Amino acid sequence: MTSVFIGGSRAVSRLNSAIRERLDDLIQKRCPILIGDANGADRAVQQHLAERGYRDVTVFCMDRCRNNVGDWPVRKIDAHATRRDFSYFVQKDIAMAGEAGCGFMLWDGKSKGTLHNMLNLVGAGKKVLVYFALDKGLHKLSNDQDLQTLLARCDRREIARIQSSLATLPNRSQSQLELHAQ
Repeated sequence: MTSVFIGGSRAVSRLNSAIRERLDDLIQKRCPILIGDANGADRAVQQHLAERGYRDVTVFCMDRCRNNVGDWPVRKIDAHATRRDFSYFVQKDIAMAGEAGCGFMLWDGKSKGTLHNMLNLVGAGKKVLVYFALDKGLHKLSNDQDLQTLLARCDRREIARIQSSLATLPNRSQSQLELHAQ
């Protein structure tokens, strides 16, 4: 079964029925889940998976795990960095994007980490289902054009801010795709 990288914005901390239904569908299909340890979407999804008693979950974290609600197996990622900043924590996301067959992202339209994950997955030719909090809708991304269509729904200033921030990352991997918002 295809493993699914689930991630999202720290601002998305409550799961509505559309998100819960998608998660339950993944559980029913017995998809292996790869998830981070951050507060917000990661913790909320972990809570849902734990409440359902789902065991095929691996939590990716750095030196210590901040959240592992279901006491699942942990994959620690070594970033060889001293600062615990965005470029430090993004290393675990890059690892999950590399290992997963597809992704399910919960995005508020502002989180650079979640957009970075979408860029990495789409850039590697992997499909991504995005719950977009701004319109409370689900959007399927299969290619760069799908991503650009989603970005067109965002505030141009937010996308410019994110693009500027992502440009400073070392080893940007697939995040070099152009970002455009109308």
